[in-house]
Amino acid sequence: MRITSAIIIVLATAMAIFNATKIDFKAPFEGDSIVALITIVAALCAIILMVILRISKRIEQKVKERK
Repeated sequence: MRITSAIIIVLATAMAIFNATKIDFKAPFEGDSIVALITIVAALCAIILMVILRISKRIEQKVKERK
């Protein structure tokens, strides 16, 4: 699970960086720029979800160790 979440985080980061290059800062809410913005937001959501998953797994492991 650790490797899978790390791979997803790396891919989402790469996708966000790639789409950041596609934004036209003169008109960020028109044409392909809006698609790039939506994709960046989706990639950031994926990163946040994977970080939450990793933290919850770490908490679960510590709870099991105490029992």
